[in-house]
Amino acid sequence: MYNLLYGLSVIEASSFVASPTAGLYLAQMGAEVIRVDQIGGGPDFRRWPVTEENDSLYWENLNRAKKSVALDLASPQGRELLQELVRKTGQFVTNFPAEGFLSHTKLAEGRADLVTVRVMGWADGSPALDYTVNNAVGYPMMTGPGPEPVNHVLPAWDLLSGAYAAFAMLAAIRKREATGDGSEVRIPLSDVAIGTVANLGGIAEVLHSGANRPRLGNAVYGLFGRDFVTRDGVRTMIVVVTHRQWANLLDALSLGDAVATIETARGVSFAKNDGLRFEHRDALYPLFEAAICQRDHAELASTLDAAGIVHSAYRTMLDAAKDERLVGNNPMFSAFDANPSGFAYPAAGSFGTIPQQERGQPQTAPRNGQHSEEILADRLQLSTGEIARLIDSGIVGIAS
Repeated sequence: MYNLLYGLSVIEASSFVASPTAGLYLAQMGAEVIRVDQIGGGPDFRRWPVTEENDSLYWENLNRAKKSVALDLASPQGRELLQELVRKTGQFVTNFPAEGFLSHTKLAEGRADLVTVRVMGWADGSPALDYTVNNAVGYPMMTGPGPEPVNHVLPAWDLLSGAYAAFAMLAAIRKREATGDGSEVRIPLSDVAIGTVANLGGIAEVLHSGANRPRLGNAVYGLFGRDFVTRDGVRTMIVVVTHRQWANLLDALSLGDAVATIETARGVSFAKNDGLRFEHRDALYPLFEAAICQRDHAELASTLDAAGIVHSAYRTMLDAAKDERLVGNNPMFSAFDANPSGFAYPAAGSFGTIPQQERGQPQTAPRNGQHSEEILADRLQLSTGEIARLIDSGIVGIAS
């Protein structure tokens, strides 16, 4: 937690990954993020993984450092309260539909300088998920050995959309500071996905070649990089990204002469050409397989570390969770036992580090409706009696 955004308040009405991620990143940098949900929790409130008591560890971690207001969003009065909270606050992040009671046009009727950031599926308003968008842009047909598509479990487009939404919020606020004008920024998951493909050269690549990239298994496209198995059965990934690393790798494995023989036979030089190392992988990989399978992993890792070679053994997520470098001694994490689930575990704070500032501790996620009374009194100036009436009538929910 840092206080770079101290004084900024944002209303968040969202679910699942992308939009809550935007709120999380803003909160980790010091913004007050007020998440508004249906009483009892939205559609993602019990999303797996869950504890034995059905508390979502997913929800608990995507909503750290936020405040929670619970309203009956199926009722006209509950919707009006959310609309008024958005107008009073002036900043709104959501993945609710572009039309309807949370449309920017409707909300801006009472707040012309309102900034709305809206995460969407497709730009035309059609629904989409990370996993369907990923299929649409072609990555599962590039992953694995083939011929069947291979889905990956990381919701990459959700996470990129969430980060882009947080950036868009600050960009729109910056514009408002300069001009006084509000904005709605729409961020379709599909555009984030296909735009990223384009930024990485993917669209240009396939149109230029007229063909799809071949399936490469665990090989890295355009570089010397692949998984190899050591003598003691450890599978490890080795990737060369600089010419110095290539030279150091040959020295570390004593393969200089053998590689030189291939260069002479094929009339090429690998010393300063990533592409040639990739193109001639059919000849190079067997050399490295033979050299690596004669070494135990600990010895290989020590040798590669000394040579400045990028490598990593394949591990499980449980292995990673117990790793001292990644988690145990990482200042980004703090031991946390105040979670709503009651389960104590390391909690992540801001991914960024500001050396000139003390890193604040991660904060807990709220309980559904935990801050309803506080926010309605502070933002909407509702009296204690009026809030009590709303609670009694089921319009407002509070944490049990």
